[in-house]
Amino acid sequence: MPITILPPKSSRPIPSRRADPEDVPSDSDSDTSSQAGGADLDGDIPMITTANKSSPKYDSNTGIVTPGELITSDPQWMRGHGTYIPLGTKDITSSVAGTITRTNKLISVRPLRARYTPEVGDLVVGRIVEVQAKRWRVDVGSTQLASLPLSAINLPGGILRKRTETDELQIRTFFAEGDLLVAEVQQLFQDGGASLHTRSLKYGKLRNGVFVAVTGMGGGGGVVRSRRQVWTMDAANGAGQIDVVLGVNGYVWISKHVETPAEVENKTMGITNMEENVSATMYSSQNDPIDSDTMREIVRLRGVVTALVENSLRVDEDMVVRGYQEAVEMALLSSKGPEDVYLGGERGQQLAAALTGV
Repeated sequence: MPITILPPKSSRPIPSRRADPEDVPSDSDSDTSSQAGGADLDGDIPMITTANKSSPKYDSNTGIVTPGELITSDPQWMRGHGTYIPLGTKDITSSVAGTITRTNKLISVRPLRARYTPEVGDLVVGRIVEVQAKRWRVDVGSTQLASLPLSAINLPGGILRKRTETDELQIRTFFAEGDLLVAEVQQLFQDGGASLHTRSLKYGKLRNGVFVAVTGMGGGGGVVRSRRQVWTMDAANGAGQIDVVLGVNGYVWISKHVETPAEVENKTMGITNMEENVSATMYSSQNDPIDSDTMREIVRLRGVVTALVENSLRVDEDMVVRGYQEAVEMALLSSKGPEDVYLGGERGQQLAAALTGV
C-alpha cells in the first residue's frame, strides 16, 4: 500500500469572510505578482511568492521570523548572522528565531535568546568551574568557558610581583570551584573563547550578596552595555549602601557595600600599599554580617531586575535605579509596608508600566 504524505496544515486561523469576485486574482494577475516578488518587508526587502512556495510567514505585527522561514530572494541583499542560503537557490532563509536587522545591504536575524558573545572590554560576572595548573576556567554564559590566567590577577605583595611556583601550588587559595568573580574581557581567541583579567581593585571575588542570572540580551529584555556597569547606591528604609554589578553576559550581582581600606583612610595611601592591604581580604570566602534591613533591600533590588527582564525592558543603571525608587513607593502603599518586596506578576507589570509611562 503506497504511503501518502499530506501537506502540513496552517497553524493560523483562516479569515472567515466570503471572498468577493473582484478580490480573486486572475491568472495573469497571479503571474504578475509572482514575477514582481510579492509583498515587501518594511518596504525594502522583497519577499517572493510563487506557485510552488507558500506566502512568507513573516508577521508584521510581531516582527519575528522562525527557522527555515524565507526572508528574500533578491540577489542584491547579502546574508549575515542568523541566515543561510539553501543549496541550488538564492533565497536568504532564517536559521534562528528572531527579528530581522539590516545594515546597508546586509540582512541578519538577531536571535530572541542567545548565549553571550564576548567582546574586548566587557565587564562580566562569572563562576569558577575548573582549576588548572596556571589558570582557572570560568563560566560566563558563553558557548565556551573563559580563561583566567594566574598572571592576570592581583597577588599578595603587589600587582607587579613575579609569579612563582609557590603561587601555582596555592592557586586554589585565590579562587576555588564555585567562587563568583567580576572580571573584564582582555582578549578573544579565534575559536570564540575569551581571556579575562582582574588587575583592578573593582574586580575580584564577590561576597556579601545575591547572584541573579537573567535571560535575553540587549533591548529585548536583558543587560545592555552602558556607561557604567558597577555602582553603589543608597538603599531606602534605613538600610545601608548596596553595590550593583551588571555583567554584560547577563549575570548580575547585588551585595552589601563594604568599604575598602582606601575609603576608610580617605584614599591617602599609595596604589602599591593599597594593593598590599586589600589583597589580604580580597580572596576571602567569608561573608560579612549583613543587617536585616540591608538584606531586605537587596531582595527588593533583585525583584526589580527580574521584573525588568520579565517585561522585556532593558537592564541598566538608569532603569534599575528608577525601578527601585518606584518599588519603594509601591511598597509604602501596600498593607505590608516596606516589608512587601514581591514584584512578580501584576505588580511587576505595574512597575514596568510606571517606568515606561504606558
